[in-house]
Parts: sequence; C-alpha cells; structure tokens
Amino acid sequence: MIVRKAFKFRLKPSSEQSQKMHLYCGHGRFLWNKVLSMNLERLENKHKLIWYFEADYFSKLWKKSEEYGFLKEAPAQCLQQKLKDLDKAFKDAFDKKHPLKRMPKFKRRGLNDSFRFPEPKHIEIKNRRIKLAKLGWIGFHKSQSIEGTIKNATVTRCAGKWSVSIQVEQELSQQAHPADGAIGIDLGVKKFVACSDGSYFDSVNPFKKLQIKLAKAQKRLAKKKKFSENWKKKRRKIQRIHSKICNIRRDFQHKLSTHLSKNHAMIAVEALKIKNISQSNRGTTENPGKNVRAKSGLNRSILDQGWSEFKRQLKYKLEWVGGVYIEVNPSQTSQKCSSCSNIDKENRKNQEKFCCMSCGHEENADINAAKNILAAGHAVLACEEGALATSKKQEPLNVGDLVSV
Repeated sequence: MIVRKAFKFRLKPSSEQSQKMHLYCGHGRFLWNKVLSMNLERLENKHKLIWYFEADYFSKLWKKSEEYGFLKEAPAQCLQQKLKDLDKAFKDAFDKKHPLKRMPKFKRRGLNDSFRFPEPKHIEIKNRRIKLAKLGWIGFHKSQSIEGTIKNATVTRCAGKWSVSIQVEQELSQQAHPADGAIGIDLGVKKFVACSDGSYFDSVNPFKKLQIKLAKAQKRLAKKKKFSENWKKKRRKIQRIHSKICNIRRDFQHKLSTHLSKNHAMIAVEALKIKNISQSNRGTTENPGKNVRAKSGLNRSILDQGWSEFKRQLKYKLEWVGGVYIEVNPSQTSQKCSSCSNIDKENRKNQEKFCCMSCGHEENADINAAKNILAAGHAVLACEEGALATSKKQEPLNVGDLVSV
C-alpha cells in the first residue's frame, strides 16, 4: 500500500530569506486574486472560464510587461502551482458530488500565506537544512527523521512563524495489526473519549482556557487605530493566541489517536453530523428559540473538541497499521441498555448516570454508550464480511453457457 505522509518543521530563515518568502506569498496571492476576478467577470457575462493552461499563458505575458514584471521575482513553479490550486477550486465548485461545494474566494494578506514547490528535483535536504529554489539553504528544527520519497514542499506562515511541510511517499506492507482487541468510543465534551473497556480521557478545552485572554486582547485591538503600529502589534498577539489554541488541540488529538490506533485492531465511533449538532438555537423574530445562551455555550464547547479532525486521524492511522475503522449510526446509543438492549429515554437519568428501567443495570452513561457503539460496530463488520464472502462464492459466468442460452 502506497501512502503519502507530511512532516512539518519550524523554519529558521534569515531576515533576507524571510523577506523573500513574504514576497513570494504576495505574488502568489496577487496572481490568484487577478485570475479569480477575471473568471468571476466572465461568469457574470456568461463567457467561458479561464482554466490553468490559458491562465499560465497570461502569467508569462504579465511577467514580460512593465506593470506586472515583479512576478519574475517568485519561482515560476510556485506561481504555476497557485494557478493549479485555483483551477481545482473552480472544478470543485461546479462538481455536484463535492461535499464542500462553493466558489473560490479572494485571498487576504496575512491569512493562509503559503507557497508550494511541487517539483522534488528542486528540493534538497541535508542534516537540519533544506534547499529551496531562489531561497537557498534554510535551517529548520528537525524533530523526527524524514522517511520516504520526497514529492513536494509547502512553506506556510502562521502567527509570524515560518514552517515547511515536506510531503513524502511511502510504501507500507500489508500486515496484521499487532493488537487483537476491539473498542468502541463515545465522543463527548466533559470526557473527550469514553471507551467501552471502562477507560476515558478528559477534554483539554484549549479555547475555554484561553477564552478570557483572547477576549481581552480583542477588546484592546478594537480601541486601536486601524493599521497603526499598535494595532498591528495587538493583531499579532491575537494570532499567537489562536495559534496556541490550535497547537494544544492538535497535539492532544495526535497523541490520543496514536495511542488508540496502536493498541486496538478495531475502533468503532459514531457517525456524528457535527454541523447539525452545533446549529444555533436562535430561531427567527417570529419564532424565537429557547435556551439560546445555553445552546451557544454548548456549541462552542463541541467545536472546541475538534471531533472531525480526531476521527480523520484515527481513520488513516488505523489504515497504516492494518486496523479497522468503523462508523455506526448514533441513533439511541445513549438510551439503549448495554446489558439487556432495552431502549428507553428514561434510562439516562442525567449526563453521567445510566440506570436501565427494565433490568436495573447501572453504569456511567458514556461508558454504556461506548459499549453500544462497539456492539453496533461488530454488527457492521459482520455484515461487511458476510457480503464479501458471498461475492467470493459467486463463480464467474461461462461464455459458453451464455451462448447456449
């Protein structure tokens, strides 16, 4: 099995290299916004869109002009990759099967600043340094060894810090998972993960911990004159707080997902529709909602957990080690008794206590739900194996029999 992995490291550029990287981000952003505005104008006039090859031809003409000659400062492959990304964004916008179907947006300065080197022949790594086109050798904090064939490198800027993400291609042998246990996990707010074996892991809630500090910084930013030096200073401070929140959450998710995927051959989770769960309860002017403030706090706590990202990590990490990842229907998992299978909304007394009205079984509500999720995961796995066995038993049709008929 061939997989692609990314190794991300913090760069240590010189002031000159940092200035060049700022320029490359700006040139790529300018090219994206210019071609995007041309395409949006063509859509209004019902003309054909400018796709990659035509946009690349225009970019070469712009480089030769006096007005846009500054585009020559950036590596050509980085600008071409930016046009390819825009081309893909338009194709996804018109793809009916795409889950996040939307039109591309204009890029703003300071948000998602990045550029990519798509050709591995222009990327060279030696010890703790990486060589990139027109930038030369740049040092980086090498926290782990890079294994695999290098495919591309993406330089990003977040909260004033530059990082490089090196994507490699690896060939993993199909092997059996070292563990043989199965587990069901129930995702929550107070307990981030409750396992069917009785263990649980508390939430870190990074946004909740830094919410007051962030609110104070935002209030101070609102009092500053826009685009002044003090305003820029406070804005950088807010970016650092957001970056810290993201880093705490991502670190916790990676450590926990690695632990669970290495110690369990099968993991069953609920197929939660987080967008529906975290919908606002505000309502309309004619039909106002109830408990709007409490629901808003609950939505904030749900989004602070990052359930979708955690499930994504679990899925690909289990595939790497030969495990099985299964999503089950979340319906009535918290109301069903794991002992006698009785379903009653009165079974769950409160957020933590579960007491079956039929057999009297008492247990932590999240642990009981995790056991139901595990049972549903076994049922899904049995159905998949049965369907696979049935398809293998079917013998291929003989051409002679078809002719005789």
